[in-house]
Amino acid sequence: MDEQSLVDLTPVLRLMLMGVLLAAGPLLWVWLRQRRASMAHKLRALTVLTLFFTFDLVLFGAFTRLTDSGLGCPDWPGCYGSASPIGAKQAIAEAQTTMPTGPVTHSKAWIEMVHRYLATGVGGMILALALLSAWDAYRRRNQTQSGTPPAVSAWWPALTLAWVCVQGAFGALTVTMKLFPAIVTLHLMGALVLLSLLTVQVVRYGQSDALATRLSVPSKLRHGLALALGLVWMQVALGGWVSTNYAVLACSEFPTCQGSWWPAMNFTEGFVLWRELGMNGLGEPLTFQALTAIHYTHRLAAYGVIAVLVWLVARLASTFALRAHARWLGLLVLLQFATGLSNVVLGWPLLAAVLHTGGAAAMVVVLTHALASTRQSEPRVVLAVKPQRVNA
Repeated sequence: MDEQSLVDLTPVLRLMLMGVLLAAGPLLWVWLRQRRASMAHKLRALTVLTLFFTFDLVLFGAFTRLTDSGLGCPDWPGCYGSASPIGAKQAIAEAQTTMPTGPVTHSKAWIEMVHRYLATGVGGMILALALLSAWDAYRRRNQTQSGTPPAVSAWWPALTLAWVCVQGAFGALTVTMKLFPAIVTLHLMGALVLLSLLTVQVVRYGQSDALATRLSVPSKLRHGLALALGLVWMQVALGGWVSTNYAVLACSEFPTCQGSWWPAMNFTEGFVLWRELGMNGLGEPLTFQALTAIHYTHRLAAYGVIAVLVWLVARLASTFALRAHARWLGLLVLLQFATGLSNVVLGWPLLAAVLHTGGAAAMVVVLTHALASTRQSEPRVVLAVKPQRVNA
């Protein structure tokens, strides 16, 4: 079999065309449904739809990783120089003959390429958002003084577009660097940044349309939301590190691990961040003790994160306007516990593993939405009035 270049730009135009076609459907649907609405309403509807497809992309990315399809096409952005596995059928067959179980098989190639198609479609939708927002801002600036400012600054979709380009670069590095654990984990974290950026824009559009108001809440609750969001990000990073190092099965029981509350672990080796998959910092095979340290760190951190989230759910439930956030967050905490437990005791089933990633992404969306929907209440200022002395 001929050697294949890791980066082949020949099919780029074809993939871009595929992205345009995939993005055209949702764009046309929004435009037809909102044809009599204002530009702000159209942009809000398109942002909501883009958020929905981005969340789906995160789920399919987890499915791609968990089915070991990340190298289903070992070059980028195409598949053996073709825009689809159809054109690479012979090369895939030769690779599968050499290694029947992968990493290159016909099914894995299709999973990987569908993931790239979806990513290109989401990129096309975000590009449309950026261009339409910039055009709307330009049009408003050239109106008379009575022209209203845009509901959302054009810099938000521009930043989102820049970030999705960064995500594309990480996607390329994921393939060309052969599932380098740090790159794969950063790719996952970058996807959550994309979800947060789109969520903030959805909230801002809703506030501008008077569909929602920015609620004033005590500073303690705002700080709790920020703390919870930061802890969830940390936990997702640890979970990504577990998944990308295939350390889930290092502990196959709960609540103990390998029959002990503190099994043999090698934290130094397990948390060397810049190393190849399955290797330690010295280029030697990763030990089982290192995998155990990776798994158990994620589990121990989960206890603290769950405690903070349960406290936050109780606080949100006491605020009428945030009770929907409390319900969603409570359900997601239960989902994360159930799927995390299933991953351990049931041997990492695919459905539970995908839902575990989806639950984490949904938590980021809910917490970002709550933070963007609230502001810290102004402290009360009590003026002391000096009593006047009345002369008799």
